[in-house]
Amino acid sequence: MGLELYLDLLSQPCRALYLFARSNNIPFEFKHVELMKGQHRTEEFRKVNVLMKVPALRDGSFTLAESIAILLYLARKFKTPDHWYPSDLQKRARVDEYLSWQHVNIRGKGSKLFLTKVLLPLLTGQPLPPEKLEGVTEELNVVLKQFEEKFLQDKPFIAGSEISLADLVALVELMQPVGAGYNLFEERPKLAEWRRRVEEAVGKQLFQEAHEGILNAKNLTADKIAPELLEHFKHQLLKQASQN
Repeated sequence: MGLELYLDLLSQPCRALYLFARSNNIPFEFKHVELMKGQHRTEEFRKVNVLMKVPALRDGSFTLAESIAILLYLARKFKTPDHWYPSDLQKRARVDEYLSWQHVNIRGKGSKLFLTKVLLPLLTGQPLPPEKLEGVTEELNVVLKQFEEKFLQDKPFIAGSEISLADLVALVELMQPVGAGYNLFEERPKLAEWRRRVEEAVGKQLFQEAHEGILNAKNLTADKIAPELLEHFKHQLLKQASQN
């Protein structure tokens, strides 16, 4: 049995894995797990990842969860070019630093804007209150400023002159708000230039292919989401809204 990757390209970490594997010619079987149909919550998928989340990897009898762990596993197993996860101690530390920071910051705030702008009106049947959108947009703007000032600075890429796993993980997350109709690159020339460099490094056509689904997310309708998943989302989002 060869390498299998269980993915749904609506998910940011899944896109990072897909782009990394494809741009490095890593052979794998794409196992599509449709999140909106609740396929990650089936007993069959539980055998691959008991956490019931994508992405997941199966390599023979070995299974692995968590996107960062999977990216590092692939980088080491397939001995991908050094710039992805540099052997230089300080460059590697820069990659680790970003990967440690991003979860509750870029990922957290970008996902929140996407869920609030796309899913919340869908679940409640009500238009989104402008002040609600303003609040989550401001939260994202704060971490975008930190990303530019702390992690990107005046370098072409986060770890220096070449692309690394940090850049790939960062950009797929920033495309989530874009999929919700918020073009965060529009008034940020430094960020827009960095995006262009990352896209070119992995291949523009491949990047566009991976993001086709998320960039059409604005067209999502409630009937495309499994009923039990709708309830789950509704509970989570309303709970989140009541805490703000």
